[in-house]
Amino acid sequence: MQITVKGFGRGDKIPKKFTCDAEDISPEILIDEVPADTKSLALILDDPDAPSGLFTHWIVYNLPPNAKIIPEGAGNKKEINQGINDFGTHGYRGPCPPPGKPHRYYFTLYALNAKISGAIGNRAGINSAIEGKIIGKAEFMGTYGR
Repeated sequence: MQITVKGFGRGDKIPKKFTCDAEDISPEILIDEVPADTKSLALILDDPDAPSGLFTHWIVYNLPPNAKIIPEGAGNKKEINQGINDFGTHGYRGPCPPPGKPHRYYFTLYALNAKISGAIGNRAGINSAIEGKIIGKAEFMGTYGR
């Protein structure tokens, strides 16, 4: 399984437009080589370098298994199933680290052998919902600092 985030390379700096320092819109996500028996996809964006520990910026779930793209800005709309990020809002909230050392941001795509039923809420909810259902995983990391 493959995931690519359009607009920057693996390990590169995330463009400002995808952060709280500018437009704060979700980037375009390209998906490829999904396992044949996938029933749904989930995507989580995390910052493991946050002062409080792992900080979740975006949760997307129940994407169709044949999805090839999550369009730019989709995380700021209601057309896809999204959970509650650690800012306490539904949808995408981009990188917004405190001044200092750049943080790493991981876009992790999961192929699941079932759809998730009902609303999942926050990170604990998605963790519980995907437990035992993961049949594939792909990551893409970018950095951002101020």
